[in-house]
Amino acid sequence: MSAASRLPHTLSVAPMMDWTDRHCRVFHRTLTRRTLLYTEMVTTGAILHGDRERHLGFSAVEHPVALQLGGSDPAALAECARIAEDWGYDEVNLNCGCPSDRVQSGAFGACLMATPDVVARAVEAMRGATRLPVTVKHRIGIDDLDSYAHLTRFVSTVAAAGCETFIVHARKAWLSGLSPKENREIPPLRYEVVRQLGADFPGLTVVLNGGVLTLEAAREHLTWADGVMIGRAAYGDPYLLATADRDVFGEDVAPPTRREAIEAFLPYVAAQLEQGQPLNRMMKHTLGLFAGQPGARHWKRTLSEEGHRPAAGLDVVRRALAGVPDSVLDARPGVGEEQAV
Repeated sequence: MSAASRLPHTLSVAPMMDWTDRHCRVFHRTLTRRTLLYTEMVTTGAILHGDRERHLGFSAVEHPVALQLGGSDPAALAECARIAEDWGYDEVNLNCGCPSDRVQSGAFGACLMATPDVVARAVEAMRGATRLPVTVKHRIGIDDLDSYAHLTRFVSTVAAAGCETFIVHARKAWLSGLSPKENREIPPLRYEVVRQLGADFPGLTVVLNGGVLTLEAAREHLTWADGVMIGRAAYGDPYLLATADRDVFGEDVAPPTRREAIEAFLPYVAAQLEQGQPLNRMMKHTLGLFAGQPGARHWKRTLSEEGHRPAAGLDVVRRALAGVPDSVLDARPGVGEEQAV
């Protein structure tokens, strides 16, 4: 597949609780138009019984954007998939990888890997309720269910229900004894397992997740994976996304400068401020924009110290920008450069 014809799953930003909210996604969209973005995981109960605008609302600029669901009841998941289509999402993703205690108490997330038949019934019900693609994000195993045979049984069972795209975190999860943070770091990454899965299921789209920190690494994995999902690196150093459209998707576009990204974000910020959103809730997603660059400390300190104040507005952002050298603000990465230095 040529770079120019690559599909959205070629590169995506992982869903992450308390981070990939609508503000984060709008900011990421100032850096890349093609990368697939995900919501935070939203439980079926929150959608069916909660404030849908708060949980599901998003801006048109966020497309392509996928809704990640947490749940295990096929009927509830099907109804939420139908609602996702009504709200205009581009994909529905079922979380079978989160190991948190809260998720386990609800019998969904990573513990679903122990019951592939349940996941298959859920996928079948969701596909029957929507025309949207239904995808699954999961681990390579959980607890002692970590053999390759179990993984392939999980994938084959769910694929038989109609799922064609599997986003695989290349670590197992320990459902007891490790915190969610430890489950992202302690179990070893096993890329070879995901690679073998892709080879054994050539008719499926297999997306690699876990430990990918740069676009250079993503491009290396794309020599064998159908797609790569970047996680926390996109939050700690969001400017790595700036060259994605050109260097991953093959578009003939110039990467935005950091100044251009912020200027593109500010009209959205201004509109949200008018609706009562606090400045720090939006600008926290930009704190890593100047990671490793002169002026980074001033940028973070100004936004962190002043952005939480009730009257904080765009003037705070302007003061934060004023402490960053123009050479950093206006640098544009050349071919093969992911960061301006």
